[in-house]
Amino acid sequence: MTGNDPFARLPEAATFSLTSTTMGGELPLGHDVSPQLSWTGAPEGTKSYAVTMYDPDAPTGSGFWHWAVADLPAAATSLPEDAGDDTGSGLPAGAYQLPNDARVARFLGAAPPPGHGPHRYFVVVSALDVDQIGVPADATPAMLGFLIAGHVLARAVLTATAENPA
Repeated sequence: MTGNDPFARLPEAATFSLTSTTMGGELPLGHDVSPQLSWTGAPEGTKSYAVTMYDPDAPTGSGFWHWAVADLPAAATSLPEDAGDDTGSGLPAGAYQLPNDARVARFLGAAPPPGHGPHRYFVVVSALDVDQIGVPADATPAMLGFLIAGHVLARAVLTATAENPA
């Protein structure tokens, strides 16, 4: 596991609370079911949310994006377990999944390479000051991150780890 902070180069943002009834401190390997998420305390003026899951420890030079959801309405305060299935069936109307780094528009679970050591997985809910971020449905999660950077009012983060022994 590296010591890099995936938020170090992002604009600072206020925080709010993010919890999960299904995501603990360690993620099961290859479990392609998105976690249940609930959030509270987003700031006044929040008009939408974006949700991402990122592994900065992947041996790619740029990490690995496991999940990205855009345009969650401001009234949303939770996502059920498996909202990130192949169809996004658990997402509220108007929200959509972007293709992850495996180029599939769904949640992909933890899958660090065997013997690579522990990986960190950051699930982030970003409260935004716009109703829609305007990212194309086939864009990358990195593009979503770029577009939301100037619109983040607050950020809520859950972190878990996973390791695949050699």
